[in-house]
Amino acid sequence: MSKLPELGINTIRTLSMDAVERANSGHPGTAMALAPAMYALWQHDLNYDPADPLWPARDRFVLSVGHASMLLYSTIFLTGIRDIQDGKVVDRPALTVEDLTQFRQLDSRTPGHPEYRFTAGVETTTGPLGQGCGNSVGMAMAEKWLAARYNRPGFQLFDYHVTVFCGDGDMMEGVASEAASTAGHLGLGNLTWVYDSNQISIEGSTDLALTENVGKRFEAYGWHVQTLTDGNDVEAILGALRAAKAVTDRPSLIVLKTVIGYGAPKKAGTASAHGEPLGGEEIKGAKAAYGWPADAPAFFVPEGVSEHFAEGIGKRGAAASAQWRELFSAYRDAHPELAAELDCIFENRLPADWDKDIPVFPADAKGIASRQSSGQVLNAVAKNLPWMIGGSADLTPSTKTDIKGGGSFQPERWGGTYGGRNIHFGVREHAMGSICNGIALAGLRAYGSGFLIFSDYMKAPIRLSAIMELPVLYVFTHDSIGVGEDGPTHQPIEQLAQLRATPGIMTIRPSDANEVAEAWRVLVPLTHKPAVLVLSRQNLPTIDRTKYAPVSGLARGAYVLASCEGKPDVILMASGSEVSLVVDAYEKLTAEGIKARVVSFPSFDLFEEQDQAYRDSVLPPDVIGRVAVEQAAAFGWDRYVGLGGSIIAMNSFGASAPLAALLTKFGFTPEAVYGAAKQQASRGK
Repeated sequence: MSKLPELGINTIRTLSMDAVERANSGHPGTAMALAPAMYALWQHDLNYDPADPLWPARDRFVLSVGHASMLLYSTIFLTGIRDIQDGKVVDRPALTVEDLTQFRQLDSRTPGHPEYRFTAGVETTTGPLGQGCGNSVGMAMAEKWLAARYNRPGFQLFDYHVTVFCGDGDMMEGVASEAASTAGHLGLGNLTWVYDSNQISIEGSTDLALTENVGKRFEAYGWHVQTLTDGNDVEAILGALRAAKAVTDRPSLIVLKTVIGYGAPKKAGTASAHGEPLGGEEIKGAKAAYGWPADAPAFFVPEGVSEHFAEGIGKRGAAASAQWRELFSAYRDAHPELAAELDCIFENRLPADWDKDIPVFPADAKGIASRQSSGQVLNAVAKNLPWMIGGSADLTPSTKTDIKGGGSFQPERWGGTYGGRNIHFGVREHAMGSICNGIALAGLRAYGSGFLIFSDYMKAPIRLSAIMELPVLYVFTHDSIGVGEDGPTHQPIEQLAQLRATPGIMTIRPSDANEVAEAWRVLVPLTHKPAVLVLSRQNLPTIDRTKYAPVSGLARGAYVLASCEGKPDVILMASGSEVSLVVDAYEKLTAEGIKARVVSFPSFDLFEEQDQAYRDSVLPPDVIGRVAVEQAAAFGWDRYVGLGGSIIAMNSFGASAPLAALLTKFGFTPEAVYGAAKQQASRGK
């Protein structure tokens, strides 16, 4: 290897070691092992312009082994990636040497694991192992969809590749397996995973827990598999990367054998090189092994290294992005309507009149299940938002989330096209969530759906949607003990509380079809927040809005649906299907001359965003008689009913029985609500 390539590789290694040592925290060994592969990919293969990290047609790189974050930060610094501010590229470096010295420190640009939005050049937030693998499948699917919809003869706008560095931990996580199975089925030839097989985890050798032949497993998934035995052979690595790109009908796995902590005299190949600083003596020995100047200070960058990267990825990327921008300018003239759609995608804007076909539902005592009304609204929105795509974890007939006439996102051999808008995730909830995040990272509006109980399988990706501020929509149906005979394994209890407790998520549980429609109006325009729509299996009466308050109140989270004149003696509040119960109680109380108020409470999150004056107007502080009703855990309602208020909620895991029997057993009856309201009204007088 000539001098500058070797210096480039070893500079990545030494910067990574020095940053971990300065922080006295981190994972140096994987960065040391993967530096040659990082160099091969970025300097010679990645179609990426450091001066324009938002270039839509760039190749994507995902560091799923997020604990090796210094590998990426060192590369971002050395390749000169420009910074991003307010969604625009600015003329300053994303990272400086000073930023590297602040690794893992408060408010630094180099947090312990890569974080999307905080550091330009980071394509997704990776920390929980396997999530980056799932994200990459979504990114690859998005590229296929963009190409199918927008590429035209002579205008190959989208043909980017997604490359992932993953490790033994990723291979042990179920989400990566789910995602790999999905990618193999879909034949995503624009996806390569480089598996760092260093055979070390925190506890020691992976022989403790992982002894299977991973390559054979991926062959069974339908992947193209290559194995390289020398993690330092840049030419072999580059050849494998290019061979992977040449296989266009299936994803590729490169099994790369490396030595964790390569170069460290005592810790190389050991678990101690994984998750702790090397220590001064080991760093000194490793640098000597690299031929590093003995008197070089920490964070030393040899002369010519940055220029070397500028001549490689810098020059190559600048030419590629400039050529693409010229192509897109011509495309705009040839296909103005499609270009206008792409402008919206690139700028995270909605098309004009996207909501013009959302239906208004007539009052109906029999009503309609909110999953059913949501399906109608989804299709009304999808008609005018062509880049909204999604599906379910094998539950579309139940969740009503298919886009009519949208086709299936499938390769032709499975009877679909990559331009299909309905994604069949299979029974893979965890992968569905991480894939939706990857799709959203490409600018498309992604949604995933399932039963509310199975949001448990999606906790990690939903949380990461919130951390990354991605506008993913999660549609969860079968929201209560209304599931009936399926029993406690399928009856959600604590899930609503969990979603409401997660920062940065907008959770809405509508009470009728028109609240569903209004919820979609609120959720779709969100650009920096995921949303959760919680829907019923059973019919919900459609409220007569000529008698009760207009549905526009939903946008404020909770609103007065009906009320007496003056100060009420009791406030009845509920979400979802239970609103009809409190309305019945309100009518009985009113007939008896008891002053009552009904508050429809579809969203804690929206309500908490309102100013204190509005919240007090809905829930006057001097009204202490209060009742909350919800077929879920009581947790969270206490802040609205107060210490002396009454909460009719679930305190167990439910039971298997027809719905009517369950409502009686657990106290969700008109009589129970009326009785609690009468008791609370006496407190309010």
